[in-house]
Amino acid sequence: MKQAKINDLQAFIAVAQDQSFTKAAAKLGVTPSALSHSMRALEERLGVRLLARTTRNVSPTEAGERLMQSIAPLFDQIASEVEALGELRDKPAGTIRITCTDDSIELCLRPMLKSFLERYPDITLELMVDYGFRNVVEDRFDAGIRMGESISKDMIAVRIGPDWRLAVVGSPAYFERHPAPVTPHELTQHACINIRHRPSGPIYAWEFEKDGQAFTVKGEGQLVANSIMHVLNGTLDGIGLGYVPYGLVEPLIKEGRLQEVLQEWCPCFQGFHLYYPNRRQSSPAFTALVDTLRYKQ
Repeated sequence: MKQAKINDLQAFIAVAQDQSFTKAAAKLGVTPSALSHSMRALEERLGVRLLARTTRNVSPTEAGERLMQSIAPLFDQIASEVEALGELRDKPAGTIRITCTDDSIELCLRPMLKSFLERYPDITLELMVDYGFRNVVEDRFDAGIRMGESISKDMIAVRIGPDWRLAVVGSPAYFERHPAPVTPHELTQHACINIRHRPSGPIYAWEFEKDGQAFTVKGEGQLVANSIMHVLNGTLDGIGLGYVPYGLVEPLIKEGRLQEVLQEWCPCFQGFHLYYPNRRQSSPAFTALVDTLRYKQ
């Protein structure tokens, strides 16, 4: 069997991951027809079909999926080692891609963003807001941000914020029209602004705790969002009650723009953590970010 060329294997990974000759060709700087020809030549040399093609899309076959899963991490490791050579530079540089949520940006990243970017002008931070618990390895992120209890055991986790709790809040205008709930169970009689983390996932059930007993309540309302910031804005506009991180609403409560209820029922959660794969060597840019974000009690 003829040996596969490194460039062809890299091109195959691009096609298999994007499932598109057009997208992969744009990344590689070649034409889709040239890329398709290279893939057919690779399949002929290996003597096995790697890609299933239709008029609309392309996807890896069983053999292609096996090849991609086995060699893609090796190329990632090569890229990581090459990037690590940046330690020879005077300043950390490069792009760091992070998957996170709106509230983690507001509570953990935003307070340090300006000073961090000014200190490291050669670093670019790419923040992708997503509540769908993305796989940082499969989606090729450098890191993600989640609550501590939500992180897989095979990841390195660095705490970047204190423990926190959610708060049930409403606008003064809302409470002029509706009596404040005394227990969480009364939320079923209120307009609740809900959040759905993933398009195909369920609406988040509000979590409460009393005397060591945890339970959830599913309130209903006319507004559902996939971003906590839209829940907060709807609450400020008097559409209904919201269940949002206390750190986001604390200044609004002090200003009188929101009122909190059911405080004694709201449990605490582990603080946000930056999580990333266990690599042998991180880039200087990534190390600088971790050192900056690390929570200091």
